[in-house]
Amino acid sequence: MDEITILSTLSVWNIESFLRLLLATLCGAALGWERERQAKPAGLRTHMMVSLGAATFVLTGLHYTESLGQAEPSWLQADLFRIIAGVIGGVGFLGAGSIIESRGDVRGLTTAASIWVAAATGVACGMGYYGLGIMAIALAMVTLVVIGTFERFHFPDNDEPES
Repeated sequence: MDEITILSTLSVWNIESFLRLLLATLCGAALGWERERQAKPAGLRTHMMVSLGAATFVLTGLHYTESLGQAEPSWLQADLFRIIAGVIGGVGFLGAGSIIESRGDVRGLTTAASIWVAAATGVACGMGYYGLGIMAIALAMVTLVVIGTFERFHFPDNDEPES
């Protein structure tokens, strides 16, 4: 496999990847908005983070498969995706551990989602897709900081106890 350079992150494919990540984040926002209006524990940011993480995992696989072309045997590609699936499952347990329920309040959902996004970007960067990882983290930070401020302003009574 050819070495992947940082310069390759400036390609049209990465512009499309950014648009895909952005669209996934906006789709998560649509669901999260509705949940937030209903004062559900998993609200706007949580849904945005989950959608962003899922898109990042998928795009990482797409980028990797494209970079292999016909150079690598198909069993190697399948093994890699099993490894990624294992990471996703393991991170699910880690995220579940960060969710706490106390006196009817559920805390830690956004943290669990951000752990999941962090794992997705870790997979992307670990495979050499630095641009994909950087774009995902940038959108995650916007989700946590900017959207967090938006949530506190527009939904003061629904504020998630943990930011």
